[in-house]
Amino acid sequence: MRSLPAFTACLFLALATGTIARAETRVFIIANEGDGYGIDQCLARGDKCGAHAALSYCRSRQFASASSYRSVDLDEITGSVPKAPRNCARGRCNGYVAITCQR
Repeated sequence: MRSLPAFTACLFLALATGTIARAETRVFIIANEGDGYGIDQCLARGDKCGAHAALSYCRSRQFASASSYRSVDLDEITGSVPKAPRNCARGRCNGYVAITCQR
């Protein structure tokens, strides 16, 4: 009979610590500058070809994975980036890309 309360206490403790441990998620907003390699467009469109670049970006900041990456409209960024017009030299417009990283 004494083992039942001990088992219940251990089970409760295991469940409580399991729900407390959460993965840290952070969104990085970076400039999407066309460099001729095409990685910027892969990231901005969320194409599969941008997955490795997003993962490398996250790993360089000690995160384990990149859960998403996409183009960000200037209206989504809250005051940290000036609302200057985009640079559209030679038909290429530079914007911003959001990469979501998780530990």
